[in-house]
Amino acid sequence: MLGLPLGYLSRHPIRGLGAIARNPRETWNRIYDEYVYASERRQPQFAYEAVADWERRLHDVLGVTWPCEASPEVPLLWPSIVDTLSAKGIEIGPESYFHWNDGDPALIRAIWCLVRHLRPAKVVETGVAHGVSSRFILEALKMNGAGRLWSIDLPPIEHAWQDHVGIAVGDEHRDRWQLIRGASRGHLRPLLAELESIDLFVHDSLHSARNVRFELDHAWDVLTPGGAIIVDDIDANSGFRSFLDAHRGYFSLVCEAEPVRPDLRRFNQRGLFGIILKTPPSGQA
Repeated sequence: MLGLPLGYLSRHPIRGLGAIARNPRETWNRIYDEYVYASERRQPQFAYEAVADWERRLHDVLGVTWPCEASPEVPLLWPSIVDTLSAKGIEIGPESYFHWNDGDPALIRAIWCLVRHLRPAKVVETGVAHGVSSRFILEALKMNGAGRLWSIDLPPIEHAWQDHVGIAVGDEHRDRWQLIRGASRGHLRPLLAELESIDLFVHDSLHSARNVRFELDHAWDVLTPGGAIIVDDIDANSGFRSFLDAHRGYFSLVCEAEPVRPDLRRFNQRGLFGIILKTPPSGQA
C-alpha cells in the first residue's frame, strides 16, 4: 500500500512533516513511488487477455483433480470473515480500504487452491489491507497442518486507517503469521535472505510496474521449483508482462477478477490478476 498521497502533505502539513521527521527515508520513498506510479499511468498500458477457463488449466498443470476438491471450502469461510469485518463497520469490496480493494472471490480461490495443493512451508505476501487474503492463506495453512505466512505492508499515514491493517486475521492465527510494517522496498530483500527460499509469493502492494518488477524479480530468485507467484491487479501496469518477457521456465495465466460489486476504475469493471508457476528442472517431479 502506498499510504501517503502527495495531496496529504498539502492538506495536513504538520502531520506530513511529522511523518517525514519520524522516518524520513521511508516517507520520501512513498512520495517518489507515487510520483513514478502517476507517471506510469499516463503511458499506454499492455492489453492483457484473460483465460476463461483459468481454474481448470491451473489444476491441470498442478496435476490435481478438476473440479477442485478444495474449492468448496472457500465459500464456507467467507461468511465468518465478512461477519468479522461487518462487526467493525467494514464492508469489503472495491475501495473498501482507503483507495484500495480487499481480495475478491476469484483471487481468493486461486490463492486457496495453490496453498492447499502446493502445501507451502513458507508464504510471503506484500500488501495486507484488512487482511482478507492473509486470513484465507492462514486458514488454508491451518487445514494443511503446516506452513507460515510473512506479510509486508506499508500502512497509510492517515491514523484512522492504520488500525485496520490485518483486522480480518484474528488472534487465533498469530502463531503462524508475522506482520512486517513498512515498504517492501526496504523489507522484502532482508526477509527473503533470512528465509533463503519460499514456496508461494503474493503481490498486492503498490501496483506500479517499477514495484511489481522489484518484488517479482527478488521473489523469483528464491522461489522453489514448482512454487507459485500471484500478482493482483496486473491490468494497472505492464510489470507482469515485463517480468514474463525477462524470465524463462514458467507457466502463466491471466485471470479475470470477481469483485463483489463493479469496479468502475477498471477497463472491464472487474480487473485482472496473474499466476506464475515456476517450472521444475527437467526430470524433477
